[in-house]
Amino acid sequence: MRSEPSVSIIVPTLNEEKYIRQAIGSLIPVEGLDYELIVLDGGSTDRTASIVEELASSNASIRLERNPARYQSAAVNLGAKVAKPQSAIIVRADSHAEYPPGFVAGLVGELNQQKVASVVVPMRTRGKGFLQRGIAAAQNSRLGNGGAAHRTATSSRYVDHGHHAAFDRSAFLAVGGYDESFTHNEDAELDLRLRRSGARIWLCSELAISYFPRNSFGALARQYFNHGSGRAKTMLKHRRPPKLRQILPVGALGLNALSLASGIVVSPLFLLPGLAYVGACMTGGLFLAVSERDPAGCVAGPAAMIMHHSWAAGFIYRVLRSTASKAWPAPASIEAVR
Repeated sequence: MRSEPSVSIIVPTLNEEKYIRQAIGSLIPVEGLDYELIVLDGGSTDRTASIVEELASSNASIRLERNPARYQSAAVNLGAKVAKPQSAIIVRADSHAEYPPGFVAGLVGELNQQKVASVVVPMRTRGKGFLQRGIAAAQNSRLGNGGAAHRTATSSRYVDHGHHAAFDRSAFLAVGGYDESFTHNEDAELDLRLRRSGARIWLCSELAISYFPRNSFGALARQYFNHGSGRAKTMLKHRRPPKLRQILPVGALGLNALSLASGIVVSPLFLLPGLAYVGACMTGGLFLAVSERDPAGCVAGPAAMIMHHSWAAGFIYRVLRSTASKAWPAPASIEAVR
């Protein structure tokens, strides 16, 4: 009789034809676990769905489902509901990543051994081309990640938040899963509710994954704008102040904007604080290039500046939008007045 629990691996995806085959291949357990792998596609317009169907034709444990809501939060919620009834554990996996050997089995073991509701893992960013390697260098360093636990952890421990990997299915459903109004930062918001319910979160440092970052500055800026907006939304929903490392980008944006405006209107001397910030980031990138022996590290300086300012802009946008909606509530409809 099989003693291992059944596992449902849930993979949200959208236009990931470059990465989906590799991601699925690295996720399939080889340890004899009872598993299913569900790809939730949000309406891909490339070959993502056809690649998954091809893989499913040779592996009955793989299946493709549609995610009409498109977002990751909705995909994982749907996957947790449509997973086979005997699945006690759900694994959330990204199609934009690569997983170490024994990843799923390791998560199952950690979840059972630690008796927790969730296991999270470190995320090491890895690039392929020159620009992507530079962006990866920024995201892997304190210059870009500010010391986030799931970016810097070297030992396993209980944490408040981390990169989501596995859940006790009943605990996940008991708190309502992800808040589907969140397009970003849904993981941190869920972790808050899990901890408030009395559940614990375990960071397993041995199961670090490789994540492939955006490969253009424009895509990076959009991603971090959304991250900042999502973090502000979590803060406003739960009325929790941001951590220092999360508020520093807002300070950097304010400092640089004031420095630039004052330098233009008042005196060029006021440009010095902004130039000092730019110099510090560029020096940090140069240090990464030398320490990692990769010239692409020089890109980490500009990448970090884009990450800082985009995150801050998204954060401020969400706060101002929330403030405006409270100050100017939507007018009642004619039908409601009647």
